[in-house]
Amino acid sequence: MKSLALNILDIVQNSLRAKANDISIGITELADEDIYRIVIEDNGKGIPHEILSSVTDPFVTTRTKRRMGLGLALLKHHAEIAGGTIAIISERGKGTRVTASFINSHIDRQPLGDIAGVMKILLASNPGVNFTLRHATDSGEYEFSSKETKEYLDIESFSESALLNDLENMIYNNLVEINAAGIEHKVVNQE
Repeated sequence: MKSLALNILDIVQNSLRAKANDISIGITELADEDIYRIVIEDNGKGIPHEILSSVTDPFVTTRTKRRMGLGLALLKHHAEIAGGTIAIISERGKGTRVTASFINSHIDRQPLGDIAGVMKILLASNPGVNFTLRHATDSGEYEFSSKETKEYLDIESFSESALLNDLENMIYNNLVEINAAGIEHKVVNQE
């Protein structure tokens, strides 16, 4: 994977397969402390205790149709080559928390990439799930909540493409405002 945003998307897909309806993505990048951390937390069914210690092995998966699970293995690999670690805490019936830490200034730390585009994909394809994105930098913090946005707009889902484009641009612009490093943005067509 070329960016951390794609790693995040893959881990969130695990949360969705685990029937989570509340998924939080937290990104902390502190240049002054040389910290870059990603925390993905869900309220899904959790990871079975018997495979929790080996879940970052690409040949360990709970899926029956595919024998490989690369999401956590790749995130672990990317964290370790950038001087970091991965920690997974999970409780059956309560959810999972994945924390990946990196040395912020490490030459091998991948860029964040198109996290605004990833959020757009998640919002469009999972109307019943509450997604929260929190991003903190030395310059400030930004938080987006799909639940709060739906309540504010008095809507049930993000089904209109123009609204999704506006939300993608809003997320991107707010990340630029707090000097989020390594974000990627594509020009969004306004319909």
